[in-house]
Amino acid sequence: MSVIAFRHSLRRLWALDKFGPGLRFFIALSLCTLWVWLFGRMDSLIPLYLGVIASALAETDDSWQGRSLSVSVSLVCFALMATAIELLHAHTLWLSLYVVAATFVLIMLGGAGSRYASTSYATLILGIYTMIGLEQHGPGELSFWQYTPLLLCGALLYGVLSVLWHGLFAQQPVQQSLARLFRRECDYLKAKSVLFEPLRNMNVEARRLELAQHNAQLVDALNDCKNLILQRVSRGRTQAVTHRYLKLYFLAQDLHERATSSHAPYQQLADAFFHSDVLFRCLRLIRQQGDACQALAQAIELRQPFDYGAGHSQALDDLQAAIAWLHKQNNPEWSSLLHSLRAVADNLARMDLLLQQASNPDALSLHQDSGLFDREPKTLREAGERIIRHFTLKSGLMRHAIRLAIAVGAGLLIMHVLAPDQGYWILMTTVFVCRPHYAATRTRMLQRILGTLQGLAMSWLLFQFTPLLWVQALFAIAAGVGYFSTRTSHFKASTAFITLMMLICFNQIGHGYDLFLPRLLDTVAGSLIAGLAVFFILPDWHGRRLHQAAATTLRAHARYLQHIMLEYSQGKTDDMQYRIARREAHNADAALSSTLGNMLKEPGHFRRQSEPGFRFLLCSHSLLGYISALGAHRDNLADAPNYPSLNREAGQLADTLIRLADSLESSRPVSSDCSEENEQSHRLATLPVGDDDHLRLLLNQLLLISQQLATLRTLASELTAVA
Repeated sequence: MSVIAFRHSLRRLWALDKFGPGLRFFIALSLCTLWVWLFGRMDSLIPLYLGVIASALAETDDSWQGRSLSVSVSLVCFALMATAIELLHAHTLWLSLYVVAATFVLIMLGGAGSRYASTSYATLILGIYTMIGLEQHGPGELSFWQYTPLLLCGALLYGVLSVLWHGLFAQQPVQQSLARLFRRECDYLKAKSVLFEPLRNMNVEARRLELAQHNAQLVDALNDCKNLILQRVSRGRTQAVTHRYLKLYFLAQDLHERATSSHAPYQQLADAFFHSDVLFRCLRLIRQQGDACQALAQAIELRQPFDYGAGHSQALDDLQAAIAWLHKQNNPEWSSLLHSLRAVADNLARMDLLLQQASNPDALSLHQDSGLFDREPKTLREAGERIIRHFTLKSGLMRHAIRLAIAVGAGLLIMHVLAPDQGYWILMTTVFVCRPHYAATRTRMLQRILGTLQGLAMSWLLFQFTPLLWVQALFAIAAGVGYFSTRTSHFKASTAFITLMMLICFNQIGHGYDLFLPRLLDTVAGSLIAGLAVFFILPDWHGRRLHQAAATTLRAHARYLQHIMLEYSQGKTDDMQYRIARREAHNADAALSSTLGNMLKEPGHFRRQSEPGFRFLLCSHSLLGYISALGAHRDNLADAPNYPSLNREAGQLADTLIRLADSLESSRPVSSDCSEENEQSHRLATLPVGDDDHLRLLLNQLLLISQQLATLRTLASELTAVA
């Protein structure tokens, strides 16, 4: 391998989003292992490892200053939790009451924000780790506050590494997040291009459903990227590279709005232009732009120049020539659809320009209002107010806190009644498996049990063929890195790795084989407790709140439409309020898709609305596409003739969406009478706008929106009938 190829391989390895955290975890575990082997303190290996894991679970992306504060707060919380566990460990009743109360309090504290949630959850896990470690020692073997310092040392070690890493490589997470974002853009564009295949009797619904799922993933990537950049844009001390990434983020937002735009029903385009190559040219250009997003992602990831290339311009010219040829045919049946095709071509041309500008992001200018909306609390008072708002059984967080606290209490009761070996693993399994919703919990139950079996099998093979303890210690480090790299993406694999790591650690002090059966039985018991808890204790069924998710979606779409029309009246500004409305509309669409996906995993009784629910999602996603097209073509039309009439019609459309949302949210019956919607559609279809292309596009999109409302009303009527 040449030196250049080797350096390129290293650069690609460095660009992997799991490499940095995995390397930090590897260094921390290696230092812990080296220390215990050098000083012969094998009994310290388990608490050091567990402290490292707890500190890693509490990690959130931030600047090094923010990480320093976060690590300090986490260490204080860890110290208080572990010390309390040590004090109460000999008093079974008081320990049980404390653990149950701490579970409820810590879960509720997570309602203040994502940072609080990470620290609270890690603190709860560390408390269980403390009980697991203390169980290895008989009464009198450890003096007070002998075990806790070891946990804190492990946590401090990883915390220091995390602070140093974020200080040295502060921009790496943003690069990786932006790369993921543009890869999601690529996936969406490739899925969108399929809709332009000129096929008769095309299964548009299946393809639009797939497109909605891709959009949900793209929205998640946008939100994640925004949160990372937000931590680095403050107090006027932003680095130039951060401004570059901010500009690329805004560029990705604009691409997303244009990519999600729909200008006409795709089946109508396929039927009308079946014998033309114009739709193939649209498909080809969209796929090329998707490839460009993929290339841009790789350029950001590897910190290399991005070259958009010249071939895309030729594809765009060919598309516009094909549309011009169709226009010369003077076919009156194509008139309306040709206007839509010209709007599609104009939209793709602007996307082409955006991707060209990505070659030199430093030359881009930021919006006049380039702020990002921070959803995290700014003060402790604001955090407290957020937590207090969750103290109602209507809050999913409150129900989950009660459910998990009862599940932990049940696990403690089983432990003390049956007195199983290593019983605290029941609690650990319950906390890891019990999720706020049934679908996620059911999936984790199976994955946890299968992962544990795999981990036990790997441990048995390792003990059989590698009896040397120092070799096993190396495998423990590798298993720890494997756990940390897969804990958020592959729960079964992470369970297998953590099982292997823990059994190797216990085998270092002579208890490895004795823990195989207890580990398996405790995992099954903890999983069953979690499953029963989420099924019977204040269950949060997605099937029962589908109408609420639908209401949120319609209300967000209405707000997005209102902000778009405001920009048509005042001129394009892309201010924060507009961007918030756009993001909330896409977030609501993604949440509706997620709700339906989770509902399919629930018992049959709760899936009875799945058919109208998915039809509602398809109709809602089509509606969002038509609204997004209005946003993509924003221009100041306040002085244009007939614009006041169009503006009033848009306001009526938004009001109709809001009324439907109110009825869905309160479960009031929705009338299936669509006469008002049909009357508005007829009114829009006959409204004269002359030859002004901007007004015609506005009229066409409003007409498409109005044609969705009758279907939405019918589906809303079905959802409220059984809500």
